Amino acid sequence: MLLAILSLVAIASAADPGLRIAGISVTPRAWDKKANLATFEKYARQAAAQGAQLILSPEGFLEGYVGNDKKTPGLTREQYFAVGEPLDGPLLLRVAGLARELKVYLGLGFAERRGERMYNSFVVFSPEGAVTIHYSKAHTADDEPFNTTGVEFPVASTPFGKWGALICFDRRLPETARILAIKGAQLIMIPSWGTYGEMNDAMMRTRAAENAVWVAFVHPKRCLFIDPKGKIVAQDNGQGDQLVFATIHASTAPNGAIRSRKPELYRDILH
Repeated sequence: MLLAILSLVAIASAADPGLRIAGISVTPRAWDKKANLATFEKYARQAAAQGAQLILSPEGFLEGYVGNDKKTPGLTREQYFAVGEPLDGPLLLRVAGLARELKVYLGLGFAERRGERMYNSFVVFSPEGAVTIHYSKAHTADDEPFNTTGVEFPVASTPFGKWGALICFDRRLPETARILAIKGAQLIMIPSWGTYGEMNDAMMRTRAAENAVWVAFVHPKRCLFIDPKGKIVAQDNGQGDQLVFATIHASTAPNGAIRSRKPELYRDILH
């Protein structure tokens, strides 16, 4: 019997070898896209050399998150539009090429110019350089006056499970992470700039536990990797710019309370 149990454990481990994630907990320069891309590339190469398969930046890393009028007083639409980068623009194509070169998934936050509109967006490129996830922030707390808000919560299937993404303020609304979990996400990536003070860690642990998902919170000053039971499995050490690593196993999601949902009773919140 013991031999049989050990064999099952070995099979489970082989079926889910885990995904090594790296968070780039680094503060970019405001307005300096070329310098920030060079910084992103430097840390991505370091992370890949240390075995990372998914490497994530904070929110708005490419341009230094200048689209927030509290962070950038006097910001004009013309200034913000000028710093925007299309998804198929030259700098994003370089990130796609880097993902191909390193054979990793690369996630970057950026101010996206899409036609005559701007978005606070996040893109993950696959090891083949293709777009795996392209998400635009849905909730901006009215402090990003020139951004159009996103209206979709995509979930992508990968060899390492199903992934979804939110951006910063999105995480404060429980419905956002719940939508991704209902759609099958096993990992929710949350590039951020604001931390929400001492409540942040508790909130991120709650989002993970209430949805039985892994959460990767990546911020210039804070990085958290949290398991589906709400346990922090890796975090920054508070010592400035750094890479933070964790290995996650998508198959370990517990049979949490989300499995007991009764949607037919929840009509009152659909307003």
